[in-house]
Amino acid sequence: MKLTWYGHSAFRVETKDATILIDPYLVGNPSWTGGWEGPAEGVTHVLLTHGHNDHVSGAVEVLKKSGAMLVANFEICMYLVGQGVGGDKINPGNIGGTVDCGPFTTTFVQALHSSSFGGQGGTNTYLGNPGGLVLHFPEDKTLYHMGDTDIFSDMGLINELHEPKIGIVPIGDRFTMGGAVAALACRRFFDFDTVIPCHFRTFPMLDQTADKFVAGLEGSGVKVALPEVGKAITI
Repeated sequence: MKLTWYGHSAFRVETKDATILIDPYLVGNPSWTGGWEGPAEGVTHVLLTHGHNDHVSGAVEVLKKSGAMLVANFEICMYLVGQGVGGDKINPGNIGGTVDCGPFTTTFVQALHSSSFGGQGGTNTYLGNPGGLVLHFPEDKTLYHMGDTDIFSDMGLINELHEPKIGIVPIGDRFTMGGAVAALACRRFFDFDTVIPCHFRTFPMLDQTADKFVAGLEGSGVKVALPEVGKAITI
């Protein structure tokens, strides 16, 4: 499995039979100025954890060009169909549900956050409940993208049910849990082999480093793979 970080929570996940973009914030992202066209090349699936602009902006462009399958909650799917995404390309779900994505499955799990798309004049379009996404692959380790969330005790159930070995974890504080709490979540509730921090450094109001997260996982046996924007990590 190969993962490429485009800053914030945007990742490209490449496996034997699928090329996936998760939360492709590729338009207006201060951390990524390379455009959306390159990350969209060869994409087969676009997955969205929730509807905030800093997770969705770029999804419409990618979906229209690539013809990829959109996997998201029902409200997000229908909102993006209204923006020109093909209605025959959506694969909606909701918390607790699992959808077949062909080369893998996606299970929607809880996240403690909010979900809307901000428009002009301070308007916000409701886009369902936020979530995390658990991706099961037949020949790769199970991946859990937490979305935007705080720690919650039912993370223990997610681990019991899905046994994810790779975690993509928000650590930037203010809008999600901070690094120390995120490290506690990983230690207390999961048995990860590798974790990748995200949702930090993008904006000045977020934590600018992963230092607290790294320090919190020292001695845990969990590998922290610190991502660099635009550079692939092989797991």
